[in-house]
Parts: sequence; C-alpha cells; structure tokens
Amino acid sequence: MQEEPFESDKHDQQPARSRLRRILRWVPAATIVLAVTLCWGVVLRGGMEGVAAWYLLMSPVPLLGLVFLATVLVYAIWKRRFSRPMFATLMMSLFALGSAAWPLGLMSITYPTSIDSTAPSTTVRLPADVPLKVAWGGDNVAVNMHAATPDQRWAYDLLVESYLTDSENLEDYGCYGIPVVAPVTGRVAIAHDGEPDMKPGRSSMNFKAPLGNHVVIELATKTYLIIAHLKPNNVTVVAGQEVEEGQVIGQCGNSGNTSEPHIHIHHQRQDPAVFPVLFAEGLPLYFRDHDGPPMPEGGLKEEDGQIIATGMVVQHRGKNELRTQGQ
Repeated sequence: MQEEPFESDKHDQQPARSRLRRILRWVPAATIVLAVTLCWGVVLRGGMEGVAAWYLLMSPVPLLGLVFLATVLVYAIWKRRFSRPMFATLMMSLFALGSAAWPLGLMSITYPTSIDSTAPSTTVRLPADVPLKVAWGGDNVAVNMHAATPDQRWAYDLLVESYLTDSENLEDYGCYGIPVVAPVTGRVAIAHDGEPDMKPGRSSMNFKAPLGNHVVIELATKTYLIIAHLKPNNVTVVAGQEVEEGQVIGQCGNSGNTSEPHIHIHHQRQDPAVFPVLFAEGLPLYFRDHDGPPMPEGGLKEEDGQIIATGMVVQHRGKNELRTQGQ
C-alpha cells in the first residue's frame, strides 16, 4: 500500500510546482524570440540555408505568432486577467506577424547579402542594342524591388520607350518585339518557349510560369544567367547550344509574371532547372561596353497618380566605340 506523503513534503512540492508554472508562462514569448533570432542568424550566414530561413521568417514564424496570439487572447478573455508573460507573448506574437507582411513587409527590406562578399560576380554586355531604361536595378530595394528576393538580389528590369503607358495593346510598348541578344558567350542550359504573352497594363500574376519564355546561359563559373519574358515562338536557341555574345536569342515579349513588355535579367548560383524561382542564391551582375556605370540603378515613383521611371538610360556601345569616344 502506497504511503501518503508527509505534510512537509506537500509544502515542498507546492512551491516547486508554482515556480515551474511561472517559468512555463514565459515559454511562448521565449519561443518566438528564439525562432526569430535563429532565423536571422542563419539568413546572415548566407547560402541556401539562409534562403530557407528568409522564407521561414515569412510564413512558419508568423504562423507560430498567430497561434500564440490567439491563445493569449482567448485565455485573457476566459480568465479575465492579463499578466506580464501574456503581455510579452502578445508583443512577440505581433512582432512575428509583422514578418508575414510580404510583400508589404520583407519586400521592403533588402535581402541581407553584401555585394562585396558575394562571389562569383559576372560582367556582361546589355541584352539589347537599343537605349534601355532601367526600371529596376541596383544594390537595394530603393532602386531595385528585386533586391528583397534571394535569387534576384541583383536583377534588372529593362524597358524601351514608350513604357508605363497602361495600354492593353502590346504594340504600344517600345520594348515589345525588339531583338534580345546573348549578353555573354556560354552554353544554353534552358531554352523555354510556348508561354503566351500576357495582357499588358496590369500585373499578370502568373505564378505558374513566372519567367515566361526564357533562356538560361551557363557561364564559365558554373553559375547561371537568366533572361526572361521573351515573345512566344521566337526563342532562337536550344538547350545544349553554344551561343556567342551578341547573338540573337529571341525577342522581347510579355510572357510570365509581368505587367508590360520588358527584359528581365539576373545571375544566380543554382541551376534553375533544379531550383525553382525565388529559391536560389542571387549573385552580383554588372554590365560593360555601355555608356553608364557597371551597375546602373533603376527606380519607380508615383507622382500625381502616375508611375514615373526614375532610373538610368543605358545603351550598348561596344568596345571599339567606347575606345574611340575616350580618345
């Protein structure tokens, strides 16, 4: 027969249980702090682990915050009291939910990889011979909305006059149908065609085939250059083909996730045939042989209800022409 505990033992057990309850009440807040701290630590280390942690900050961590937030509110209403641990959990839950504001939240934060410490970079010519308006390009989200996404950290969107017309006719955009050339010599890793042009003047929200018709060139560094949103049935190269710098690879279109005809180009470490859009490491991309800086900046702003492109205009000149101008 089990013996009853002595009265003194019962008194000893009660303070221990009370201390444990006080500690457990802080666990939800501490869990959120730990999760956010660990994710940011991994993000700052870089690599594919950093990419994964970046997206954890956008979904699972906010979901954890939502669960704790709901639990705290229900418990507070049920018990009609609100303690310091509950307040801490509430604040940490709201903080975690803040990281779910994508694209309104993290999309306004530059993905935290340094251009100076990220390698390899590549320097190529512009992907067309006409004057190009840099809608987005540069090292931060103020001039380049892509800078918030890991794979497109240093991507560019290039326009041709006329642009931002809000017209639903593709022919009203100067970029539509212009020849797009290989920015560098290399092997064609992917040549994807057959995606239809989207109606311009509004975001197509095409997440099924966001790149649309596109060409991927594998570089000597075993990294990949992606040129996207090409015109359907106009890709002129095939996978496995060796292309020369300046060779026509297609025409500018409006296929994929786009709002108007433009040339999208970016440089990434992983093979896009294996790693889907957004889940890769973006690498620095510079331009040469043109009348502008190696990394021309873009930017869009709203003024009197109109979207205005504030970025640079650049044009390929070729080495000989630039050398002549410099004399």
